[in-house]
Amino acid sequence: MENKTHAILCPNCGKLVSRNSEECYNCGYKKPGRVYSNQHMFKFFSGQISYVQGIIIACVGLYVFAILLMPSALLHPGGGGFLNLLAPDFGALLKLGMTGHLSYTSGMVVKLPVWTNITAIYLHGSLLHILFNMLWMRQLGPAVEQLYGSARFFLIFTIAGVAGFLLSGIFSTVPTLGASGSIFGLLGAIVYYGRDRGGMFGQAIYRQYLQWAVVLFLIGFMMSGVNNWAHGGGFIGGYASALFLGYQEKKRERLSDRYLALGTLILTIMAFLMTFIKNFV
Repeated sequence: MENKTHAILCPNCGKLVSRNSEECYNCGYKKPGRVYSNQHMFKFFSGQISYVQGIIIACVGLYVFAILLMPSALLHPGGGGFLNLLAPDFGALLKLGMTGHLSYTSGMVVKLPVWTNITAIYLHGSLLHILFNMLWMRQLGPAVEQLYGSARFFLIFTIAGVAGFLLSGIFSTVPTLGASGSIFGLLGAIVYYGRDRGGMFGQAIYRQYLQWAVVLFLIGFMMSGVNNWAHGGGFIGGYASALFLGYQEKKRERLSDRYLALGTLILTIMAFLMTFIKNFV
């Protein structure tokens, strides 16, 4: 019987290696074939999992859940007109993990738990809010995944969102939520890519996406209730994390990036679990 040796892509360096090798002769990763024995592990550790669709599903699902928690709020909408169309109840959003500060009539200001800097990324305050952010996610997410890899995309998305809320928490004492800080982080990552890559292609990307970031930032100042500190912090967080993590053309996504992404995903799930235990149990 013929003994076949199957070639696979090393889950760490992405180069061809025998599935039965004890270690990758390119990078030294031990037993690269073991990852391929499980289909789900293979997809994750070979970078074939896309986080974009999962983030959109999570945001939409939590938006619908927030409405269902207090559906009567739709019958008594607050101010804001069209901008607050189909806005979930404030109390429901608070229970699900809104972040920032709460101000009481007594003058006391309470900072919401630190883990809400993660959960608030996935919450949205109105139909227009989530529609706008998810359209930008569909526009920017696949581009950043292609340039950086799916794991580094998720790291950039999360780091930027948290950075935005941390900065806004310093300069603002109001409750806040939304993925717009993460969206600006994706813009920052693409701006970094274009600037670092250089050449005609890189410069074109750099100019185009920097213009988009500036225009969107200015629009934020023209609308009420927009957290511009989160936008600025998100852009800085996305640019800085892209600088630290690198992009595919310069440094291929490695197994360590995927482990970091997995850890960040677990941290995100834990943040929601702590929110659930605190507010629902």
